[in-house]
Amino acid sequence: MINTSKYTRQFFPVTKPTRKWADKTYIEKAPTWCSVDLRDGNQSLIIPMSLEEKLEFFKLLVEVGFKEIEVGFPAASETEYTFLRTLIDNDMIPDDVTVQVLTQSREHIIRKTFDALKGCKNAIVHLYNSTSLAQREQVFRKSKEEIIKIATDGAELFNKIAAETGTNYRYEYSPESFTGTEPEFALEICNAVLDVWKPTPDRKAIINLPVTVELSSPHVYADQVEFMCDNLKYRDAVEVSLHPHNDRGCAVADSELGILAGADRIEGTLFGNGERTGNVDIVTLALNMYAQGVEPELDFTNMPKIAELYERVTRMQVYDRQPYAGKLVFAAFSGSHQDAIAKGMKWREEKNCDTWTVPYLPIDPNDVGREYETDVIRINSQSGKGGIGYLLEHNFGYVLPVKMREDVGYTVKSVSDHAHAELSPKEVLDVFTDTYVNINDHIKLVDYHFVRNPEINVTVTVEIDGEVKELTATGNGRLDAVSNAVKKQLNIEFSELTYEEHALTEGSSSQAITYVSITMQDGKKVWGAGIHDDIIASSINALFSAINRSIEGGK
Repeated sequence: MINTSKYTRQFFPVTKPTRKWADKTYIEKAPTWCSVDLRDGNQSLIIPMSLEEKLEFFKLLVEVGFKEIEVGFPAASETEYTFLRTLIDNDMIPDDVTVQVLTQSREHIIRKTFDALKGCKNAIVHLYNSTSLAQREQVFRKSKEEIIKIATDGAELFNKIAAETGTNYRYEYSPESFTGTEPEFALEICNAVLDVWKPTPDRKAIINLPVTVELSSPHVYADQVEFMCDNLKYRDAVEVSLHPHNDRGCAVADSELGILAGADRIEGTLFGNGERTGNVDIVTLALNMYAQGVEPELDFTNMPKIAELYERVTRMQVYDRQPYAGKLVFAAFSGSHQDAIAKGMKWREEKNCDTWTVPYLPIDPNDVGREYETDVIRINSQSGKGGIGYLLEHNFGYVLPVKMREDVGYTVKSVSDHAHAELSPKEVLDVFTDTYVNINDHIKLVDYHFVRNPEINVTVTVEIDGEVKELTATGNGRLDAVSNAVKKQLNIEFSELTYEEHALTEGSSSQAITYVSITMQDGKKVWGAGIHDDIIASSINALFSAINRSIEGGK
């Protein structure tokens, strides 16, 4: 890189961290979730959402199960103010949902914020001011004492307006840029605010510790969170909240370690939208818990619907590899992955498993509204026999013999390779059908009939290059007799005839499919398949498919 010497560490680690969080292995319960999609997420969009789009998004968040939703900065613009008033005036906020609004510690902004909340049943008023060394020195050019006064003046105004209006909202304070703030100073300013509010267990205050900018590794943040949790006043009356951004790509890790360190609450967005690299992705965080047996208390069972609405109203895109939500996150193209997944699914069926342990799939795709048939096994030139066999079986009912799967696998992969494209399940079926099933290209099967005397006697009528011929022979069984007729009178040598068969559909009118392999004189095994309403006919069709494929080199 050009010049690493101009960069320095801007965070302040805890001097003597206790690291009790490091002894914990699991997150045992979901935190309180607060969606900030409509404020932090919206302000980061190239084209902010319209009123109608914000209302639609709000309804989605309620449907998913959020009980706390930050709806905006009502003093910042008329649009923000109107959105909040629309929710209140039209009684669109369920009784069990609390809306949150953000305000700077400035009197006219605080007053307009409370004015916007008139008539709201449940609200959190979120006060913030920046506390980091960089902001104090460069932006505000104020001392620590002056920064504390900004916070406490705002907190006192909250109490004054609440007394004037008779409101009993909950309060939240954020030392913005917490991660660039000395831990001891962050504690001092938060405790000063709490001394003004004097929260009680029945009306808790929220102290939010934002990763406004990620400046350190997650373990350093966990130390900072644990330090605050251990030393905050009124701890039984304080809900410690986290608001991680993702500048270093560690927002989920920050959140998980922060919860282990004692945090009670998470502010984030669906799919991680937010300033710069975004906020913590609540979808990922919640489903990480779900994947370890913890009820996330959010409903993501219809992920395609959630992603569609999100993409439409935000004009953002859910990345194809976005954990749990991306279009390709459950897709297996690799042959070894496909084989393991197919065998894992079969294991579940055989063992009637009540726990999910399928290789390569951390959760059941069905749990988030995804389909095995279209989302899990995806076929291209990297695919293998296991995945292709699984697709043909689960989508179309073809249970290929184990040894045939390899042959079909190479055939399908070759088509994908030459096309430089993924093949849809229907295209895979077409390749299989066109290559293996009821093949009559060289020797056309016209008719046949059997007589038992006591062996099986057969007369097979075929057409070769427009000429009709009758072939006769005997055998131990019908397929053996037909095989002998072909070898005897068409001079086609093969051995080791094997076959397997099964019904394709249930019921008396079901079709049968037979898979036949023959071994040619050069040792090459050639496969064919036959489908017919009659099992004998399907077997003979399969044999002629294999014979015809042997004439064209088994291709």
